Amino acid sequence: MILKIAFRNTFRQKRRTILTALAMVVGFALLSLTIGLSDGAYGGIIEMFTRNRTGHIQVHREGYLDKPSLYKTIDNPSAVGAAIQNTARVEAWTQRVYGAGLGSVGEKSTAVQIVGVDVAREIRATRFDNRVIEGSVLAETASHEAVIGKGLAKILSAEIGDEIVIVSQGADGSIANDVYQIVGIAESGDDVTDRVVCYLHIEDAQELFVLEGRAHEIVVIVSNINWVDKVTGAIETRLNDPTLDVAPWQVVAKSFYRAMKTDQQGDAISRWVIMLIVAIGVLNTVLMSVLERTREYGVLKAVGTKPVQIFWLVVCEVVIIALASICVGALLGVLINYLFSIYGITYPEEITYGGMKLKTLYAEVNVRCLVIPAITVMISAVIVSLFPAVKAARIMPAKAMRTH
Repeated sequence: MILKIAFRNTFRQKRRTILTALAMVVGFALLSLTIGLSDGAYGGIIEMFTRNRTGHIQVHREGYLDKPSLYKTIDNPSAVGAAIQNTARVEAWTQRVYGAGLGSVGEKSTAVQIVGVDVAREIRATRFDNRVIEGSVLAETASHEAVIGKGLAKILSAEIGDEIVIVSQGADGSIANDVYQIVGIAESGDDVTDRVVCYLHIEDAQELFVLEGRAHEIVVIVSNINWVDKVTGAIETRLNDPTLDVAPWQVVAKSFYRAMKTDQQGDAISRWVIMLIVAIGVLNTVLMSVLERTREYGVLKAVGTKPVQIFWLVVCEVVIIALASICVGALLGVLINYLFSIYGITYPEEITYGGMKLKTLYAEVNVRCLVIPAITVMISAVIVSLFPAVKAARIMPAKAMRTH
């Protein structure tokens, strides 16, 4: 009976019901859009970061991540890679060699980071060819070619066709030096990396550092980033090698991941603000409704209605409006997020986050942008209805009957 009366009451005062529902719908839509944009932004940044740099999972010699060294190598990277490729949900893998040295073009010299890449695999795994903005990508066979970062090219005043001399130290203690022809200039999206990086074919790098088929890193790409943890565990089980560390991108890029989590906490504050606005709007409307209906509640108590029944009557009215608002808000939230997922928000100038340059921010349509606003609106609506419900339940019939 209480539920039936509450349902009828929501239609008796249409204007009041619409105002209450409007506050909830707008709050739901704002919260849904905030979550959609946040998830879309972080999803895009993570995808760019992992695809262009770290990959989703990395395999190294034990202790390499804590203290990188030329001598901490994976001795049989091809066999390890083949085992990884046979793991479910693995899309691609590639191996890399890292080293530091002195790079010279003409009379200019500077410190460089040498990255040896398996070109064919690197293109499949991290779209290495998309980073080359001028010239061409490295040949798939070792040809003493180099692709240098955009910033490094500027520092060395290097152009396509120039020769870069690299001097370093080999793994056997010898002086490593060789000459490579610059065939391309790359841009990774990270200015710091682009000022020092020099890409060589992995076989050229292994020859330079006297590594003889060894590698420092194996990068793994999974078909869905949400499966990273499960695939990491599966790879560890398949390799079953205590001398190798298998780490997801969250461990590989600790500083980036921590910065992202800190930023997400800031987004949580904005969600609390939106929830507070919704709660205040609902409280104001429901409280005014109770004050306007003081005489009505007095009559109900005079004819024998118990205070607890009046309490639940007010709460049920708010819950009914909240449920209807959630349905409308869900449709509106999906529509808004869908439009922003296609067209996005374009910034006047590029912004940098974690070294990644962003020009357009896209939203993401997912379960979170519906479930979280729905729970938030319902909980806030129920909580703010408690005070007006208590006030209505405590109305004195004699005094209420004299209210006009």
